[in-house]
Amino acid sequence: MCKESIKFKMFLVRSGLLALCLVVAARAAAVSDYETAKAELEEYIRNKRKDIDPRFRPLYHVAPPVGWMNDPNGFSYHKGEFHLFYQFYPYDSVWGPMHWGHVTSRDLVNWEQRPTALLPEREQCFSGGAITQGDQLVLMYTAHAGSDVEPFFNETQYLAFSDDAMNFHKYEGNPVIARAPNGSPDFRDPKVWKHGDDYYSAIGSKTWNDRGLVLLYKSKDLKDWEFLSVIAESNGEEGYMWECPDFFELDGKFVLLISPQGMEEQGDRYKNTNQNGYIIGSFSYDTNQFVPEVGFQEIDFGHDFYAAQTVEANGKRYISAWFNMWGVPHHEAVDGWAGMLTIPRELRLVNNRVTMNPVEELVSLRDGVVVDGDVRPDAVLEFGKAVELIIESDLNQKVDIMLDGREGGNSAWLRWDPEVRKVVVDRGSGDVRQVEWAPVGSKTWRVFLDASSVELFCGDGEVVLSSRVHPLGGWRLTNQSPQTIQLKAYNLRRSVPE
Repeated sequence: MCKESIKFKMFLVRSGLLALCLVVAARAAAVSDYETAKAELEEYIRNKRKDIDPRFRPLYHVAPPVGWMNDPNGFSYHKGEFHLFYQFYPYDSVWGPMHWGHVTSRDLVNWEQRPTALLPEREQCFSGGAITQGDQLVLMYTAHAGSDVEPFFNETQYLAFSDDAMNFHKYEGNPVIARAPNGSPDFRDPKVWKHGDDYYSAIGSKTWNDRGLVLLYKSKDLKDWEFLSVIAESNGEEGYMWECPDFFELDGKFVLLISPQGMEEQGDRYKNTNQNGYIIGSFSYDTNQFVPEVGFQEIDFGHDFYAAQTVEANGKRYISAWFNMWGVPHHEAVDGWAGMLTIPRELRLVNNRVTMNPVEELVSLRDGVVVDGDVRPDAVLEFGKAVELIIESDLNQKVDIMLDGREGGNSAWLRWDPEVRKVVVDRGSGDVRQVEWAPVGSKTWRVFLDASSVELFCGDGEVVLSSRVHPLGGWRLTNQSPQTIQLKAYNLRRSVPE
């Protein structure tokens, strides 16, 4: 080293700039490593997609390109485009260190796969939300990290920023919220929104005596957060942990959407491993107090619906959920992928109940009418992998429709019993979900079938059942009802990547 270099180095040491230079260099190296890891992951995904067995791959539901998917994250509307992220583990079709996958759409129907938005480093990138701040799209997510002492994990809240809504960099000041007010390690899934000049976040947590709750925070800049209140808390029968909260105004009331863990089965209700539902009430941004008026209700009554998240855009409130469930077989996992999301639905509040209907734009998927008329008892019809059914029937008589695969695989029965006035989705072997239905207007069933899923919308969306079913070779419908039904069926085109 020359004398001038030595003098310059001594100057840097004396001035404190050497330490700063070393920090900057380390950060630059870390950024470079992170970008390299992202590029390598995208190359892996491109190559791995060739090995995926397409037999159960959906044609119009969002699914991971490879590997594992669970909760939808960061459902947002930014600069005229919908962004939908999701919990993602690309390297196997089982849950693993969490990344954030990413898709975008202009219309909630046609989706494009985008590069993986977040990769884990010291933290796993658990669920969270997204919001526009100026020209940037900002992700707020839970950083889940292991610990050497009980409870052997820690959860804090992180930010990541993007100027182009594609490439995200993690905030150097993370975590922006370091702990729950009561110190509980279960502290996750921030949903973020803006009201007036302030940002708000609802975060799921629990008490030390195992009662789920949702915490409310406020910020001026997304970086410095103030705890405001407990929005709501389990009464002891509503689960030990409330995951994936969402909090929004709908038709003049406030809705707290939650995913409770640990609710006990009660007759037909709460039969899934974990539940997804909502509480209706009133809320004031002046007092930060939520007053429940209608207790917890399930939002979807099928086998596979969890961790739902909403977004408001164009004056409407939309929702999508993980179209799977914990603790049950994931039949497509042997094919190199697992999990998908429900079709987006529009929410309304009717008679103290949240209704869900497919977004209007889904009619653009229709690709020709294949049936339009009467279907007599015992009649059999065959379809492709993606079809929409409009079913009219006499609800004073039983309805019994079998859906199975043209080449085998799994089956499901859609039933109506007028004596108990219940709608049923039966996957066989006692695997039944059913719910009472009192039509408020329409008595029509609208059924969306994809390569491995059934979504049944009853009437005006007051009852919806979403279940994964895995037929082979397309769908076959058999009318096992004692009555003739009226059926209109549309082929549906592909709107997601293969």
